[in-house]
Amino acid sequence: MEDWKETQSEITKTFNFKDFVEAIDFVNRVKDIAETHQHHPDLYIHSYNKVKITLTTHSEGRVTDKDYKVAGEIDQL
Repeated sequence: MEDWKETQSEITKTFNFKDFVEAIDFVNRVKDIAETHQHHPDLYIHSYNKVKITLTTHSEGRVTDKDYKVAGEIDQL
Protein backbone atom coordinates (compact mmCIF):
# COMPACT_ATOMS: atom_id res chain seq x y z
CA MET A 1 0.00 0.00 0.00
CA GLU A 2 2.91 2.28 -0.71
CA ASP A 3 1.99 5.89 -1.50
CA TRP A 4 -1.75 5.44 -0.92
CA LYS A 5 -3.17 8.34 1.08
CA GLU A 6 -5.95 7.43 3.47
CA THR A 7 -8.74 9.40 5.03
CA GLN A 8 -11.61 7.96 7.00
CA SER A 9 -13.74 7.74 3.88
CA GLU A 10 -11.32 6.89 1.02
CA ILE A 11 -7.87 5.91 -0.16
CA THR A 12 -6.19 7.62 -3.11
CA LYS A 13 -3.04 7.28 -5.15
CA THR A 14 -1.69 9.00 -8.25
CA PHE A 15 0.24 6.93 -10.78
CA ASN A 16 2.62 8.56 -13.29
CA PHE A 17 3.33 7.21 -16.76
CA LYS A 18 5.57 7.97 -19.72
CA ASP A 19 2.70 9.18 -21.88
CA PHE A 20 -1.05 9.20 -22.45
CA VAL A 21 -1.12 5.77 -24.10
CA GLU A 22 0.53 4.12 -21.07
CA ALA A 23 -1.93 5.90 -18.76
CA ILE A 24 -4.91 4.63 -20.76
CA ASP A 25 -3.49 1.08 -20.90
CA PHE A 26 -3.16 1.17 -17.11
CA VAL A 27 -6.78 2.32 -16.72
CA ASN A 28 -7.91 -0.60 -18.88
CA ARG A 29 -6.01 -3.05 -16.66
CA VAL A 30 -7.57 -1.45 -13.56
CA LYS A 31 -10.95 -2.04 -15.20
CA ASP A 32 -10.29 -5.77 -15.25
CA ILE A 33 -9.47 -5.83 -11.54
CA ALA A 34 -12.53 -3.73 -10.70
CA GLU A 35 -14.82 -5.99 -12.71
CA THR A 36 -13.41 -9.12 -11.09
CA HIS A 37 -14.18 -7.75 -7.63
CA GLN A 38 -17.31 -5.80 -8.61
CA HIS A 39 -15.72 -2.90 -6.74
CA HIS A 40 -15.16 0.12 -8.95
CA PRO A 41 -12.81 3.03 -8.20
CA ASP A 42 -13.14 6.60 -9.30
CA LEU A 43 -10.52 7.26 -11.99
CA TYR A 44 -9.20 10.65 -13.01
CA ILE A 45 -6.79 11.00 -15.94
CA HIS A 46 -4.97 14.32 -15.92
CA SER A 47 -1.86 16.08 -17.19
CA TYR A 48 -1.89 13.55 -20.07
CA ASN A 49 0.16 10.94 -18.17
CA LYS A 50 -1.23 10.78 -14.62
CA VAL A 51 -4.03 8.62 -13.24
CA LYS A 52 -5.52 9.33 -9.82
CA ILE A 53 -7.46 6.45 -8.28
CA THR A 54 -9.88 6.83 -5.39
CA LEU A 55 -11.35 3.82 -3.61
CA THR A 56 -14.12 3.73 -1.05
CA THR A 57 -16.95 1.38 -0.17
CA HIS A 58 -19.93 3.59 -0.91
CA SER A 59 -22.45 1.32 0.82
CA GLU A 60 -20.44 1.56 4.05
CA GLY A 61 -19.46 5.22 3.72
CA ARG A 62 -15.86 4.37 4.58
CA VAL A 63 -12.77 2.38 3.60
CA THR A 64 -13.14 -1.40 3.98
CA ASP A 65 -11.14 -4.53 3.25
CA LYS A 66 -12.54 -4.48 -0.31
CA ASP A 67 -10.72 -1.22 -0.95
CA TYR A 68 -7.41 -2.52 0.37
CA LYS A 69 -7.72 -5.71 -1.66
CA VAL A 70 -8.38 -3.86 -4.92
CA ALA A 71 -5.62 -1.32 -4.15
CA GLY A 72 -3.15 -4.13 -3.51
CA GLU A 73 -3.96 -5.73 -6.86
CA ILE A 74 -3.65 -2.38 -8.63
CA ASP A 75 -0.21 -1.95 -7.08
CA GLN A 76 0.83 -5.27 -8.67
CA LEU A 77 0.18 -3.97 -12.20
